[in-house]
Amino acid sequence: MGNQLDTSTKGVYLIAVTPFTDSGALDLASTDRMVDFCLEKGVTGLTVLGIMGEATKLTMEESRTFVQRVLARVAGRVPVVVGASAPGFAPMRELTQSVMDLGAAGVMVAPPSTVRTDDQIVAYFDMVNETLGPKVPWVLQDHPVSTGVQMSTGVILKILKNSPTCVMLKHEDCPGLAKLSAIRAASDKGELKRISILTGNGGGLFLPEELTRGADGAMTGFAYPEMMVDVCAAHATGNIERAHDLFDAYLPLARYEQQAGIGLAVRKHILAERGVIASAAVRKPGPKLSAQDVADIARLTARQEKRLAELA
Repeated sequence: MGNQLDTSTKGVYLIAVTPFTDSGALDLASTDRMVDFCLEKGVTGLTVLGIMGEATKLTMEESRTFVQRVLARVAGRVPVVVGASAPGFAPMRELTQSVMDLGAAGVMVAPPSTVRTDDQIVAYFDMVNETLGPKVPWVLQDHPVSTGVQMSTGVILKILKNSPTCVMLKHEDCPGLAKLSAIRAASDKGELKRISILTGNGGGLFLPEELTRGADGAMTGFAYPEMMVDVCAAHATGNIERAHDLFDAYLPLARYEQQAGIGLAVRKHILAERGVIASAAVRKPGPKLSAQDVADIARLTARQEKRLAELA
């Protein structure tokens, strides 16, 4: 299987939205345009069926249809990671086998909200290893805001030591810079293998600092994926000031897009404005933007274009 994730994975894996029509049906034509847009902007890979992909609002059949369409459009040009978190291990196994057969590069798993203690978390991921089997590379998603599960640095290190096929940490704890540094220090000392760490904090709200702490790139969503691509590229060449300048230009809009509750509606609105998706619809239950929200976005976008022109 070509294009599989491994521990040396770097770059920008964009968390893709799931486009719907105004009536809430899957919009596969917009899905094709979205894939083309992401590739044009230079992303290294795509992640689908994430939390911002409204995965929990899709049926298993819709999930499969959507993944199949994305993979067909990508046509092996970049790796695609699929969110496989599920309430039980049987649906996790079924979805994983299905998407790996279609050509996915790996799957991503977050802990369920039912695990509370450190021992429960570690035991859960032992079962994940068993469920996915020895051939499926997977990403450990640490996102306490959505899961309600706090995984300490020690617990993450234990999971990684127990998991030969876990090749990446999707680091989304906030504040999480100290945790990122501690995990990197552990692999630098040889206490465990060096894995890929891609960060997902709020549309990349801490991206330059995370790259300086040893992150290999970003795995998050933002209506301007070129921000993450350009920041990571500048950082990789050692031009840290340029990375920060670019980041600063996009930060007000990125911050606006990270509002709890309406963030996804903001992202879809901007993507529709950019001609990427036909409808900004969020599947019910989902928020709708007010006229004032739309005016805020227009102002922030205009100011962002002005700042980028000054940096060009």
